Amino acid sequence: MARISLEHIDKIYPNGYTAARDLSLEVHDGELLVLVGPSGSGKSTVLRLMAGLERVTDGIIRIGDRDVTDLPPQQRDIAMVFQNYALYPHMTVRDNLGFGLSIRKQPPAVIDERVRAIAASLGLENMLDRKPAQLSGGQRQRVALGRAIVREPLAFLFDEPLSNLDAQLRVETRVELSRLHRKLGATMVYVTHDQSEALTLGDRIAVLKEGVLQQIATPMELYQRPANKFVAGFIGSPSMNFIEGVIQRSSDIGRGAGMCTFKGIDLTIDVPCDGESRGRVFLGVRPQHIEVTGDGQNRPQAEVGVVEPMGNEQIVYVTLSGGDKLVAVAPPYEPIRPGDIVSINVRPEGVHIFDAESGKRIDPTPQPIAR
Repeated sequence: MARISLEHIDKIYPNGYTAARDLSLEVHDGELLVLVGPSGSGKSTVLRLMAGLERVTDGIIRIGDRDVTDLPPQQRDIAMVFQNYALYPHMTVRDNLGFGLSIRKQPPAVIDERVRAIAASLGLENMLDRKPAQLSGGQRQRVALGRAIVREPLAFLFDEPLSNLDAQLRVETRVELSRLHRKLGATMVYVTHDQSEALTLGDRIAVLKEGVLQQIATPMELYQRPANKFVAGFIGSPSMNFIEGVIQRSSDIGRGAGMCTFKGIDLTIDVPCDGESRGRVFLGVRPQHIEVTGDGQNRPQAEVGVVEPMGNEQIVYVTLSGGDKLVAVAPPYEPIRPGDIVSINVRPEGVHIFDAESGKRIDPTPQPIAR
């Protein structure tokens, strides 16, 4: 296996559209790196640049110690798995799995041995004589994975390979892919728009927006210490709440060192900070850090709009008196109904602060990241 390095990559199409802008990142040897972002963020383009299916406008791509920037795909020794399987319909599973080895003139005995081993690891050993039309969507995707794995390339590139599967099968195949990564110790780059896949699969996650790398970090670091407002809102489900306001120095000595006051339209809370006035900011807080109680006695109060029962929790959508809308997570036993007036409590330890102009994180009192 090998590392993959992108050095100051630009990709500008003839119509002027910029899909990647001064993008630099490194995929470590044996790492599973996930590229995530909204539609149009450039994540699939970056994968195609690694594969050689697109040419860079500027910059350098290295796989291992080789500069592969100008090499065609067949000389990069990578395997790519696509969303649409791309299996040969007239071939059996056995022939599909072994096709890459056949065109490389490998001995039949070697092909048979590798195909049987991969089929066993993917649970396909009883389907080797079937054709793709006789397989379910999940089975076809496993064949596509196996066809890539059997070649033993330097790296694997996955372009949203699970998006065509139903919810349960996506989870099962995701677990299988994670197990295979640990077993093979392979270098993998995985593109998805599904943040659940990103958080559960990736050793590290690279978040893209409009072709620009926003942050690259471990899943826990992205979740607990997002670099900017965009990453904070994109990572996590339900999404982070944002309220605009100002940070002011606390005049009450009793509140303790390192505490300031956030003042929004209808929300005032004490938050950790360095004691300096910050001016206009966005306060970010995840729904899991907002407590909702049905007594409606404490301030601030909010009106419940929608309640979504999830079995183990309730997703509660509320509107504060000044018009700010929040999403909170409440215990399943809390008696909350649409139209109720409820009390809101924001836990200060779950607060994030972002500069209103740049969107960058203000983190004067960084906390350790849970592992």
